[in-house]
Amino acid sequence: MANPKRRHSKARRDRRRSHDALDRPASSTCPSCGEVKRPHRACHACGEYRGRDVIEAKDSL
Repeated sequence: MANPKRRHSKARRDRRRSHDALDRPASSTCPSCGEVKRPHRACHACGEYRGRDVIEAKDSL
């Protein structure tokens, strides 16, 4: 099995890892209550999706 002949530098290692960073998940605001939510999902604060009630809303504590 082949083994590396020379050690890779830190710069080369870091250039390879430049695309490994995680992106934040997309978010949007609910048009009925204004809470931040994931796109194309029901709002957990008010329970609406596309103008209809689809789930029971969570009670505020």
